[in-house]
Amino acid sequence: MTLLIRLLPICAFALASLLLASAALAQEGDEPGSLEEWAEDIEEPDSDLTAPLEQQQEQRATRRADELSSRPGTIAVLRGLDKVTARTRDFEVNVGDSYTFGALDITVRYCRRRPPEEPPEVFVFLEINDQRTDGFGIGAEGERLFSGWMFASNPALNALDHPVYDVWVIDCRS
Repeated sequence: MTLLIRLLPICAFALASLLLASAALAQEGDEPGSLEEWAEDIEEPDSDLTAPLEQQQEQRATRRADELSSRPGTIAVLRGLDKVTARTRDFEVNVGDSYTFGALDITVRYCRRRPPEEPPEVFVFLEINDQRTDGFGIGAEGERLFSGWMFASNPALNALDHPVYDVWVIDCRS
């Protein structure tokens, strides 16, 4: 209640100030002009502001289609999750090599990372096989579970479908 009593004179003063200011402006007789008068006062810029954008578009158009803005990497950094034990492990796989994660055989075929001046993205082409046994410990021919591109920014876009393991891309290094 005491706060309300203290704020009341301050609010009254602010309201009185606004009323006096609006009355003073009304006595000056400065009427706002029409829309056409306002438009006449606006100056057009001397230079074309879209020129840098057009130059960038021309540069992109002249760039050869086979020319890429980044170079392929040699090492893919992946993360694997064992859903049974809830443990994750980061591992590095050289392009062209295979890595065994649990019962999965992961082969990295290609990886690429965009340069810093472009939107960040890492692309990795993986082949993942399930290593099967015949029940007595003798290896049988595995089943291809996944073959395709994985993207670091959106792992769910093209994900491995396995009941025990998850694998996703973290990085691509040279």
